Amino acid sequence: MVSLPPTVLTSLGTLHTKTYYSEIPEVIKNGVSSSPVILGVDEAGRGPVMGPMVYGISYCTKEYQDTVLIPKYAFDDSKKLTDNIRRNLFSKMYDQNGDGTGEIEIDGVGYATTAITPVDISSGMLRYPPSQNYNLNEQAHDVTMNLIQGLVEKGVTIDHVYVDTVGPPVSYQKKLETRFPNIKFTVAKKADSLYCVVSVASVVAKVTRDIILEQMKSNENEILGSGYPSDPKTTAWLAKNQKQLFAWPQSLVRFSWQTCQTLIKEDKHKIGMVPIEWEEDYINSKKNMSKQWTKPKTDNKKKVITLDNWFL
Repeated sequence: MVSLPPTVLTSLGTLHTKTYYSEIPEVIKNGVSSSPVILGVDEAGRGPVMGPMVYGISYCTKEYQDTVLIPKYAFDDSKKLTDNIRRNLFSKMYDQNGDGTGEIEIDGVGYATTAITPVDISSGMLRYPPSQNYNLNEQAHDVTMNLIQGLVEKGVTIDHVYVDTVGPPVSYQKKLETRFPNIKFTVAKKADSLYCVVSVASVVAKVTRDIILEQMKSNENEILGSGYPSDPKTTAWLAKNQKQLFAWPQSLVRFSWQTCQTLIKEDKHKIGMVPIEWEEDYINSKKNMSKQWTKPKTDNKKKVITLDNWFL
């Protein structure tokens, strides 16, 4: 039986964001090499309507990157690699034989992931009032900085960090440099193709997300697709599995995505969605914003207080 990556095991069965750090490589922990430590950052699953968004970091000495990773292994932007190649490369970092023995071939690389769950993504994006929304870029920036901070607190002295950008690279780099003034940063588009250490992070993040999504299936024959709204397999799953009340499992689907909001509101598949008027929408409606709060009025005939006459 092939063992699951530890980054996946940490995040299974939880509604909330989890982080995993691997053991620090001996060459770094014991200061065996004088070569500076470099670190790469990348993510997987930013756009899908299903599953977590996973941020991955990988780190090693520059010497290890240049003399081992680049000449011996085919790390690249994870989207350019096949699924089998990605998984094989990552397995060499945590369990080369896939049998749970823990034999590691690529032993000079440390890594960590944070899997931001659909619940946390959506609850952040749908915060009330809207001025308090925690958008995806802010969530991504905070997770990246927390991953780096966690490594610093473990005693790793980082010389240079390479980041695949989220948002404008110049402002993001400035934000990182302000938070970590003793670390050099390079924030760039397509960094996962330009810097090997970022390619490793890309593979770690992508494999972790893919396997988490696989593990969320109700059975092995269920077809979720890639999770992207443009994927016909994903849209077919959403249509087939939409329920009348609250539509889909919150652990799997990002309700803050417009794809979901449209399917729920328009009930395109005619399943008889239970209409829900959210409290904040009611309060913010033009009709109610134009009226002042008054003492609840009762219906003299029915002698009851209704939702409408409570607010009107």
